[in-house]
Amino acid sequence: MKGIVVKSTGSWYSVRMDSGEVMECRIKGKFRMKGIKTTNPVAVGDVVEVEVNPDGAVINRIEDRKNYIIRKSTNLSKEAHIIAANVDQAVLVVTVNHPVTSTVFIDRFLASVEAYRIPVLLVFNKIDAYSEDDLMLLGALTRIYMQVGYECFHVSSLTGEGMEDVVAALKDKVTVFSGLSGVGKSSLINRVEPGLSLKIAEISDSHDTGKHTTTFAEMFPLSFGGSIIDTPGIRAFGLIHMEKTEISHYFPEIFKRAEDCRFYNCTHIHEPGCAVIQAVEDGEISESRYFSYVSMFEEGDEKYRK
Repeated sequence: MKGIVVKSTGSWYSVRMDSGEVMECRIKGKFRMKGIKTTNPVAVGDVVEVEVNPDGAVINRIEDRKNYIIRKSTNLSKEAHIIAANVDQAVLVVTVNHPVTSTVFIDRFLASVEAYRIPVLLVFNKIDAYSEDDLMLLGALTRIYMQVGYECFHVSSLTGEGMEDVVAALKDKVTVFSGLSGVGKSSLINRVEPGLSLKIAEISDSHDTGKHTTTFAEMFPLSFGGSIIDTPGIRAFGLIHMEKTEISHYFPEIFKRAEDCRFYNCTHIHEPGCAVIQAVEDGEISESRYFSYVSMFEEGDEKYRK
């Protein structure tokens, strides 16, 4: 019997079968013995085969994934954590303030998802709470990312402002939602599909960061077509499975300019005749994006590579 994993708790997996029935399944031990260096050998969005035996339902095979989103795990005994599999697009929920989402975090996420050619939508939330300075920063960030080619939305999960365009972008797509803790991801999803009534929590006053309300990844069907994969809020996005020489490929504006560099193996850090560095100096590539690239390049040592 085939189905799709709609919830993962680490030891149990909810699988929606082709018949529509949702079964609670475990996985065969062999999945943990195949050298899969991830905290979760089975991810939400995986298409799986299930067999039922006297001990219950067991996932015995995972179909090949068309893509997945992965990040460095906080579990030091493992190498990576798969956020979701087989998605059409990703939504990164961002807040300019309350809490602040850094451009480095945004760029790490974009580069990691770009590696699997998954389209990303940037949804800037909480615009109802922004000061004039916050709104100026919002405008500057939007110009940077739209110039690169990313679609940006300005919304308020509190008032509903701007949500119509987001809903239209989600229709008939499998979309994974991600973002820092506290950016209002669950509130946004409740706006998209009010019947879900996902649990939300207030931001911590002492640290201006969110409390984790989504504990496990879970897929929800949308009444207007498509589905959302809600994921736990994250505090960092570590690089994984990315060679230093590949990082520039996942910054579209840097990759495009690299064709004009004097040296074919230019790192865009110190070489003479670097077209990328010249583009940064000319204001054609944003300094924040270039800084993110450099920080990722310098971090790309052996502990972040497979």
